[in-house]
Amino acid sequence: MTVVISSITDLRQRLLPVRRDGKTVGLVPTMGALHLGHRRLIELARRENDTVVVTVFVNPTQFDRNADLQGYPRTLEDDVAICREAGVDFVFAPDSAEMYPPGGQLAWVDVPALTEHLCGPARPGHFRGVATVVMKLFQIVQADRAYFGEKDAQQLAVIRRMVRDLNVPVEIAPVQTVREPDGLAMSSRNRRLTAEDRKTATTLSQALFTAEAIVRGGERSVDRVQAAVLPLFHRHPQIRLEYFSIVDAETLTPVETIDRPVLIAGAMWLGATRLIDNVMIAPV
Repeated sequence: MTVVISSITDLRQRLLPVRRDGKTVGLVPTMGALHLGHRRLIELARRENDTVVVTVFVNPTQFDRNADLQGYPRTLEDDVAICREAGVDFVFAPDSAEMYPPGGQLAWVDVPALTEHLCGPARPGHFRGVATVVMKLFQIVQADRAYFGEKDAQQLAVIRRMVRDLNVPVEIAPVQTVREPDGLAMSSRNRRLTAEDRKTATTLSQALFTAEAIVRGGERSVDRVQAAVLPLFHRHPQIRLEYFSIVDAETLTPVETIDRPVLIAGAMWLGATRLIDNVMIAPV
């Protein structure tokens, strides 16, 4: 049976006997609006742990635009139904007052070296908000493993480094991006696309797969890869391309020559909806 909890104290109390009995706890942090990508995370957590906790919390501190925060889909009833079907033990769905102290948050977690490129410049404070709320969830749940999708590659890198640097006793389990049949990476934001924009949205994944194929074909110049791919975006005037970058897979800093494992990542806007995606490649 899936139990829905909104209180930190209540969740901690319910997890005490789990740990006392030596059982493992898997954590799947989400902001709700669950889709098949989240379902993959939950299924893996269910397979690998005795107890599974899914968190549903639209974290205000990671939004740089209030309109985006207010417009983020909130579908708790549907989310709980998905969790019940997947055999989740606890859904932790707190409100902001439960997660953040009166008077505001004064202590923050930040990993600035990994947020200078890609999404970082366009979203000031975003990754600080992500790292801080994830650390809070780690402290509350004290899970053995935590599951994150590879679609949010920069977020995953920040969390891994936070865990490493701050000696957090949790195993980070990355899960491969789940895609629609036409290649679009699954995202809670996809439901905000118009029918026309939904068709255009596949441009991002097509560009990434094209770049990947060019690199696998032997091209090592970042400039030449980008020159071959950027015209795909220019065909669609409704797309506002934020970036299409090739960076070192570990440091997330731009490279000029692809002579090491790299992350090819992009972000683009369709109307008021921002989409991100990436592929990882290690040249042979």
